[in-house]
Amino acid sequence: MPRSYFRDGNFGGHCNLEIYMINWKRTLRTQSSERFLAFRDQKEVAAVDLHYLANGHVSGTLILLRDANWKESDVPTLLASLDDNFLPDVDLSLGTLTYTVVMGEVLGNYEASHPPAT
Repeated sequence: MPRSYFRDGNFGGHCNLEIYMINWKRTLRTQSSERFLAFRDQKEVAAVDLHYLANGHVSGTLILLRDANWKESDVPTLLASLDDNFLPDVDLSLGTLTYTVVMGEVLGNYEASHPPAT
């Protein structure tokens, strides 16, 4: 299970996963959600979106990037790191925190744009 974790201000945290050092960086925050990116050796290796629900629960989606060579056995420790670093008021073991975990790859960033005026 979890090894050593500590909080790093309001914008990130660290996770010691076996031999991996994961640095978390908050990239988006709204009144009811947050997005964090996970970096290892200055490369993006995962992302998590957290949604704060009206009933006090939190629902998250963790996306593990395939190129980062994650193992399924890494997932519980990574989820515990997120819980310990960023979610003091909810807990996986209490049922107030749930995650969907996905393995994938980044295809690109797409933004809304207006067609050029003619």
